[in-house]
Amino acid sequence: MTPEQTIAHYLKRMAPEIERALPSHMNADRMARIAMTTIRTNPQLLQCSVPSLLGAVMQAAQLGLEPGLIGHCYLVPFRNNKENRMDVQFIIGYKGMIDLARRSGNIESIYAHCVYEADEFDYELGLNPKLYHKPATGHRGALKYVYAVAHFKDGGYQFEVMDVEEIERRRKRSKAANNGPWVTDYEEMAKKTVIRHMWKYLPISIEIQQQSAQDEVIRKDIASEPVSVYSDAIDISV
Repeated sequence: MTPEQTIAHYLKRMAPEIERALPSHMNADRMARIAMTTIRTNPQLLQCSVPSLLGAVMQAAQLGLEPGLIGHCYLVPFRNNKENRMDVQFIIGYKGMIDLARRSGNIESIYAHCVYEADEFDYELGLNPKLYHKPATGHRGALKYVYAVAHFKDGGYQFEVMDVEEIERRRKRSKAANNGPWVTDYEEMAKKTVIRHMWKYLPISIEIQQQSAQDEVIRKDIASEPVSVYSDAIDISV
């Protein structure tokens, strides 16, 4: 079999495990189709170890997030120098973080926006915090800020603002700073970065907090626990 046929074969065999992991509104056939579409879009994934690729798919299933173009999560190939092979890293996307936050049941709405040089933008903290953003039309110039806002069902709200310099500092700390979604979907990852920074102030359950922590992880296979790529055992080449 070709590498693509091999992965399709294993996904079919994994269907019962995927089905048990998925939330009720998703099914194993759809997850397998989405995974195969993602793999065809990024052929480098076929060069990765099969167990880590299947583990990343299982991680997506357990969180109820769809990999690929929708932006829920990403499957990113990287060089595991210690094991001398290509493995797959699982990364939660901006829309995935939004989806996890909404599951708490305490958030009315949550969103993030980019601010560019030509936009009208102002914010103030303190006893009476406020935020104003009027996007420009036409060419808006370079990215300057990213902000996130969460409105709670009890009427409260929380917002965070981050300038592009701080976003860059956080990007450079990422093991996937120069590949994957930071290259293909920079603005989406910048939005996710601000939401993650705001996460500790949101009224969300311990379970959701634990789910959101399963970010930038690798699984050796579908049965193993996710391990942060920031452990000393993992070295990602860039």
